[in-house]
Amino acid sequence: MSAVTFPPNPSDPRDASEHALLRFPPEIDSSNAGDVLDAVLSRNRPGDVPRPRVLVLDLTATVFMDSQGVRLINEVRRRLCPGTRVYVVALPDSVAGRVLELTGLRRDVPVYDNLPEAMAA
Repeated sequence: MSAVTFPPNPSDPRDASEHALLRFPPEIDSSNAGDVLDAVLSRNRPGDVPRPRVLVLDLTATVFMDSQGVRLINEVRRRLCPGTRVYVVALPDSVAGRVLELTGLRRDVPVYDNLPEAMAA
């Protein structure tokens, strides 16, 4: 009798080591964008092993974000190690969600409505 194996269920969470989660602060503006960028990049250095496949940026607690937040996300995408994808979590009716929509960033970066969906993607 041989063992039966099943393909992975797409709704099951993936291996946590494939995803790195970074929660953004309540406010993102020029006073803290540089520090947030440094924190994000420190989680994904070229020499790090294992390197996460996906970096999830959680903006669900962010109540204020101006254009610096958009610039920050674009800079993260540009400076991450090759092969690392960026997912963003933002509540649809939140300030962060509206800023992502108005600036068109939602077209360039996968934006999820909740954290479990992003971590499972």
